[in-house]
Amino acid sequence: MRGQMMDQPLLISSLLVHAERHHGSREVVSRRCEGDIHRYSYRDLAQRCRQLANALAGLGLDPGDRIGTLAWNGYRHLELYYAGSGSGRVVHTLNPRLHPDQLVWIADDARDRVMFFDLTFLPLIEATAARFATVEHFVLMADRSHMPAGTSIPNLICYEDLIEGASAAYDWPVFDETTASSLCYTSGTTGNPKGVLYQHRSTVLHAYAAALPDAMGLSARDVVLPVVPMFHVNAWGTPYSTVMAGAKLVFPGPALDGRSLHDLFEAEGVTFSAGVPTVWQGLLAHVEEHGLRFSTLRRTVIGGSACPPAMIETFEKSYDVTVLHAWGMTEMSPLGTVCTMKPGAEELPEAERAAIKAKQGRALYGVDMTIVDAEGNELPWDGQAQGDLLVRGPWVLDRYFNRDEDPLRYDAAGRGWFPTGDVATIDADGFMQITDRTKDVIKSGGEWIGSIDLENIAMGHPSVAMAACIAAHHPKWDERPLLVVMKKPGREVTREELLAFYEGKVAKWWVPDDVVFVDAIPLGATGKMQKNKLREAFRDHVLPTV
Repeated sequence: MRGQMMDQPLLISSLLVHAERHHGSREVVSRRCEGDIHRYSYRDLAQRCRQLANALAGLGLDPGDRIGTLAWNGYRHLELYYAGSGSGRVVHTLNPRLHPDQLVWIADDARDRVMFFDLTFLPLIEATAARFATVEHFVLMADRSHMPAGTSIPNLICYEDLIEGASAAYDWPVFDETTASSLCYTSGTTGNPKGVLYQHRSTVLHAYAAALPDAMGLSARDVVLPVVPMFHVNAWGTPYSTVMAGAKLVFPGPALDGRSLHDLFEAEGVTFSAGVPTVWQGLLAHVEEHGLRFSTLRRTVIGGSACPPAMIETFEKSYDVTVLHAWGMTEMSPLGTVCTMKPGAEELPEAERAAIKAKQGRALYGVDMTIVDAEGNELPWDGQAQGDLLVRGPWVLDRYFNRDEDPLRYDAAGRGWFPTGDVATIDADGFMQITDRTKDVIKSGGEWIGSIDLENIAMGHPSVAMAACIAAHHPKWDERPLLVVMKKPGREVTREELLAFYEGKVAKWWVPDDVVFVDAIPLGATGKMQKNKLREAFRDHVLPTV
């Protein structure tokens, strides 16, 4: 027997329709590449999205065609999110921080037919336009006054002219909710990046879950500024969940330095933000240096890589900003867990609460997870057993775009699980903690040492700006921890002081064998430390024998 409810598909366009009807006057504010501040309403957004949908048809784009974007967080990029997916096409966000060769390879693999790009990336497109195999149209996301007088890009189109010349009369099509909506590629530290193709259904369900009280807790009363780029896993879904909730949306554009972010937080009354730890380091350094405060910011989601406990403590104790530690992957749309506390946590000793907050958190409804040993046997949720972290759910990848191989791992019941590549523990309350990446784990004398724990401790030292822990060859133990440290400007710390800093914090055999100081730690396109480059740089490092 079938239930007798209306059969309405979950489509991204429905989020925009809802926002226009019920939150039409709520603002979308953007710092543009041109340097000024642009603001308009959800009602204006919806109208321009309808115009853009008509314009995409005018370019000859069919349903399912891929639309490439090279753009910062801004209102024009948001228009592409909704007009592109809402009209049945696939929005493919490319990461401009990648090497040009990788960008060309990704666009060709996706078979992008049009490339929209911000003014910042005009030189990049001029250098690569002739190399794209499938791109037929290039659109500069600017008005006529900012179009270049001369350019090597053939038949360059002005975005605002494209919008202005299109009708605002458009009915959003209704189609199967499993239709592809957007495409993101993994950062690809080894080999070529892999594409993850999202659905309308998976995207809307992810937006629902992300907005829940025990996740991001978004409402129409919030003012949301996503620092995480819209080319990094769709800004962790915030362009969808924020529009769903009817919150005011503030975009930082290309200005991601501490001063620019703080100015925008204060000017627009931002209550909620999201970003990776490396961005918040710059923000906190600026605030501390100038004796500033946060007038309205009350919550921030930090993910992308493990958030150092010292950063959580600084935000919460010094600035009264609650940190929501989170974890996810491109393959998971990306949100998997958020570290919101359970009832009774306020009664725990401060050290126990801090230990919980350092974990990546509890799974959202819609994400199932487990940890297994090398033979695939499920391990206990006791907070001690470490195993390979597997996940599954309606917004978890089934297979990679343009790849035939099945990435899933199957259990005895034939159920598919996605292997995350993370090593983790899960405690009795369901709080998951990443102890390492499978490829980064340090195996000393047959026992695992978690590099993330050692990095977090080092980051708690007042002179350390960033720390990475990698495996170095040892003649007896096979591998031992080597700590790579970047000091804060104007601060000094010695090898001996840092090693002594570990006393009483970890088992003695976990303490790194050596410390090396560097001017900079290499970061990838999404702000994560590139440990593969550090391992290559220090592969011949000789550890002290005493």
